[in-house]
Amino acid sequence: MRSPSAISIRRFARVPTHAFGVFHEQREYPRASLHLPLRLRSVENAVEKYPVSLVTRDISSTGVFFLCPKRIELNSAIELEIILVSRPLGRGNVVAVTVAKVRRVESANMPGWFGIAASFDDLKFDRDDEVPTYFPSV
Repeated sequence: MRSPSAISIRRFARVPTHAFGVFHEQREYPRASLHLPLRLRSVENAVEKYPVSLVTRDISSTGVFFLCPKRIELNSAIELEIILVSRPLGRGNVVAVTVAKVRRVESANMPGWFGIAASFDDLKFDRDDEVPTYFPSV
């Protein structure tokens, strides 16, 4: 274990963490306390009939923590959709779609809700904007 004086503050590359904060702890990948829209699409390959819309509490490059109104068993495979950028009229949205594994389940302060920590197994990004093949002349 490193001494407190040897611990440096870790930040996300090109993300203004000063605007939303980073949890200061001994993790390999720092977590950002961001409240992003999240949709639980499936649990153990059972597609949710009505995907549950939730919000992240924190996120890192390797995982996410969110509150959920149902208990999900430890080591369950879940499919998530996290909206990273949301633009008006649906132009410029960026969505992370991932299969993740539940690593921790804890009781939340709200009765009937649970805190779910999951690590990403496969992460891909969907964008709805297209780069034009040419730039019009002015």
